[in-house]
Amino acid sequence: MVHIDALGPQGEYRTRNREVVLSTAGDAVAELSIVPPLYVSRTVNAQRKARPLPVAQREAALAAAAGVFATATIAGLDFEAYVAAASRISGMPIAVTRAGARGVADAVGGAFAAVRPARPVGAAMDWRQHTARCGGAVWARRGEVFGVHAAGNGPGVHGLWPQALALGYRVAVRPSRREPLTAHRLVNALRQAGFREEDAAYLPTDHGGADELIRAGDLAMVYGGQDVVDKYAADPRVVVNGPGRAKILITADRDWRDHLDVVVDSIASLGGMACVNTTAVLYEGDPAPLAAAIAERLAAIEPLPGADERAVLPTQPLGRAYALAAHLAAKAAGTTPLLGADQVVARVGDGCAALRPAVHLLAGPGSGRLTDPLNAELPFPCVWVSPWSPGAGVAPLRHSLVVTAVTGDDGLIDALLAEPTVSNVYRGGHPTCHGAPEIPHDGFLADVLMRNKGFVGD
Repeated sequence: MVHIDALGPQGEYRTRNREVVLSTAGDAVAELSIVPPLYVSRTVNAQRKARPLPVAQREAALAAAAGVFATATIAGLDFEAYVAAASRISGMPIAVTRAGARGVADAVGGAFAAVRPARPVGAAMDWRQHTARCGGAVWARRGEVFGVHAAGNGPGVHGLWPQALALGYRVAVRPSRREPLTAHRLVNALRQAGFREEDAAYLPTDHGGADELIRAGDLAMVYGGQDVVDKYAADPRVVVNGPGRAKILITADRDWRDHLDVVVDSIASLGGMACVNTTAVLYEGDPAPLAAAIAERLAAIEPLPGADERAVLPTQPLGRAYALAAHLAAKAAGTTPLLGADQVVARVGDGCAALRPAVHLLAGPGSGRLTDPLNAELPFPCVWVSPWSPGAGVAPLRHSLVVTAVTGDDGLIDALLAEPTVSNVYRGGHPTCHGAPEIPHDGFLADVLMRNKGFVGD
């Protein structure tokens, strides 16, 4: 069993209070130290007292950390052993976990490049630059310590917060108990690559410690469901990554058959577990043939144990799998199931189940409320297919992290970009799960971390 200790200002810290982390099959994989709120506050205070490393040193250390993360043996685990353990804990298929972990390494190495598109062209990174001294703007941090409440649905969430290190923040990460290995590996890699112990901390803790991290830090990023979104909606210091509710809209001037591959990829890639996976598909016309084609393609995915390199679907303990199926059945009341809740749970041995895709046909899209079926997001490939008409406008597409609009209607694109609750708009054959450093996820992280200050000097 792997021992995962906290990483604070004085190095590793093994607590008396420890928690066993189980695989989806119920096997003990790791023992996690749980730090108290007082340790969290002391760590953040120590981080605040430390000055940022010079820019060149931060850039070099991030580049080096990418290599360490991808190649080193950390906590007794080489890269492949870490991937296997993370897959067993999270239920994400091993090939998807590996790709996500490699993506983290790439994101860490490219953290400086990722923040550059967010910097206003008229702002200097340093007041010493000639343009700032002549009079202009300096891009300045809003604080010193950035707290992160990480999610546990895959390694990829840890590719974002290293951008805060690039900008000079000290970062304290509270890992998810659903997958604590990626954050531990990354903080170790950062320290081995040249960051100090105050620059990046790893703080497994309970709910009291999690609240203390947000209270003690200057800014924070949290992941969670709608309850988490509602909890922090009024707090400008907190960046909330909630449900994605991504959607695809195909208008009548486009043939959905030409875009079926994009639709299916948007639903099922990444195990269907990510906020960028498509939750709903809307079609201007009769959606039944489109829904049937989606169901046919998704039904062909074979349920396999997560450790199988061919696995596509996520796995969960049987009890959790049946609970998700029951939740789906309740949400799907009044809809037409093409792949319904009764077939979602597929036993794959060792007390685990793969979660088969679900496809339901709706009579109409609703009015865009969060309680509409179109916005019911589940942690496996699950999609709602609905008719749409121009008269409905963008209302059914509200509350979406991404909307892929397959359309020739420029006015519709304008309306989607103007809708405040739609974060990203992809026009044409681009899957909702597409991402790149120059494309904001839900805005650039630097939008929250940085501000412009006027400066003029002699």
